[in-house]
Amino acid sequence: MAWFKRTDKGIHTLTEDKKDTPKGLWYKTPSGKIIDTEELKKNLYVSPEDGYHVRIGSKEYFELFFDDNTFKELDQNLTSKDPLNFEDTVKYPERVKAAQEKTNLKDAVRTAVGKSMGKDIVIAAMDFAFIGGSMGSVVGEKIARAINYSIKHRVPFLMVSKSGGARMMEASLSLMQLVKTSVKLAQLAEAKIPYISLCTDPTTGGTTASFAMLGDINIAEPNALIAFAGPRVVKDTTGKDLPEGFQRSEFVLEHGFLDGIYERKNLKKQVNLYIDLIQNIPVRSE
Repeated sequence: MAWFKRTDKGIHTLTEDKKDTPKGLWYKTPSGKIIDTEELKKNLYVSPEDGYHVRIGSKEYFELFFDDNTFKELDQNLTSKDPLNFEDTVKYPERVKAAQEKTNLKDAVRTAVGKSMGKDIVIAAMDFAFIGGSMGSVVGEKIARAINYSIKHRVPFLMVSKSGGARMMEASLSLMQLVKTSVKLAQLAEAKIPYISLCTDPTTGGTTASFAMLGDINIAEPNALIAFAGPRVVKDTTGKDLPEGFQRSEFVLEHGFLDGIYERKNLKKQVNLYIDLIQNIPVRSE
């Protein structure tokens, strides 16, 4: 008898007993490569098939940079207010609350201090999952306070940018964060404390127009979108076709706005190398 013939008739499986394939077991890169998510995680969320760097958040960057993932988070309970009483399809406080519940984050940036390759470093890492990594008052304030901590304790500062730009629900208050963070970085430079800026996909809008491009060293991950206005807006405005790879990190590096592009697996060593060179101290080895 053929194996595919059923001998018992009338077999039915209850709906609640049916097994679905669990979601999230596989990840498909833009080039069409399929990779097991566990393998992707072990490879720092970089596809071994094509080198595609999957977007990650502050949690993963802290794991990457801090020794043994040990750190002290700074100002972790700061949350956005609604001084403009902004409302579009929903009220701003409701949008913030929904983002907090969905992401388990307070806002679009987390700041922390810990050791990286044995020495203290302050890191501010943005989260695109929180309202597109938009830069509001809390983002600016947390970055400013992190820089203050760096100045007070004379600890190098690393900024990991990942943002869609200024937060429209805070209007001019959001734009003020460009000036606020830039002034703080000027104070950091005056104190002669190293600042490394890491641009990840995407780094756009007011973020690019302020702290993301003010590092002593500006670096990026491969193929990250780095721009003020995105390619679609530029094309619609100019009416011209754009060069291949326009505004990707390789294009930006070629035109002199970046100092280097590094794969995620090399970031920790490279950032600390730059810090040692800037401070003119012996280079550390892992």
